[in-house]
Amino acid sequence: MGISKTEILQKLCYTRLVYGRINKKLHCQLSDGEIEELIFKVITETKKELFERKGKNVYITNREQNIRITVNQNTFRVITVDLIDK
Repeated sequence: MGISKTEILQKLCYTRLVYGRINKKLHCQLSDGEIEELIFKVITETKKELFERKGKNVYITNREQNIRITVNQNTFRVITVDLIDK
């Protein structure tokens, strides 16, 4: 089963706790709306070849933004965002 970038973008969702986790990991203080805009933009700009499914999660790696987004494949819930080395 392939990864559908369009489906991820349409069904993307968040928990209350993930906003704090993302701010902590990115060392910033973004509002919930700013986080959602950032995630949507990064996923939109990331080439499909950089989407990797491992188990129940999809890892979306964007080297230009130095970010890796983890999304649950079944619920489309954002799990976390990590900074990556260039």
